[in-house]
Amino acid sequence: EIPEATVWVDVDATELWNLRGQMAPEGGKAPSITALLARFVLLALEDYPVLASRLSDDGSELISFDGVNLGVAADTERGLLVPVVPHAHRLTVGDLDAALRELAATARAGTLPPERLRGSTFTLNNYGGLGVDGSAAIINHPDVAILGIGRIIERPWVVDGAIVPRRIVQLSLVFDHRVCDGGYAAGFLRRVVELIEHPLRAFGRV
Repeated sequence: EIPEATVWVDVDATELWNLRGQMAPEGGKAPSITALLARFVLLALEDYPVLASRLSDDGSELISFDGVNLGVAADTERGLLVPVVPHAHRLTVGDLDAALRELAATARAGTLPPERLRGSTFTLNNYGGLGVDGSAAIINHPDVAILGIGRIIERPWVVDGAIVPRRIVQLSLVFDHRVCDGGYAAGFLRRVVELIEHPLRAFGRV
């Protein structure tokens, strides 16, 4: 019943890929790619909050929220689950990384309580971990948008007129066309792309 529309883009994630290893605290692990991309998505949603809203049951009213409860799709033996990180916009990338690792482990162990699967206002689906480059994802109702992340793999890319190997990832945004048009959705996606391709610009907010 949702009139879905999709926009997608290939992104040069080489700089982020190279910087990630340097983000590890002493004696600790570097944040996951999913955590970094989740933080960039949350920053972009500050400028494009309609994509983290909801429609009323009769579709006549747009319901806005203060911040984002982030749903993150997890592949488990019981099927696809979408546990939720509440108030994700308040978390640093380190906090997000810890929260995502805990949610994924709990979901795969089958010990996730039902209340942790409710209340999302935007969903992230990193299907790249399954070896997939792209997907036309299904919106996680009652959300109005979902962002899919494909594999980050080396591909030939043109840089300053020369073909060189770069780490490329495809992002696909599926959104409810009732809440915004393609221009708004594309603006959000371009903002995420900018942060991925120039991650140091977000240094003070990550």
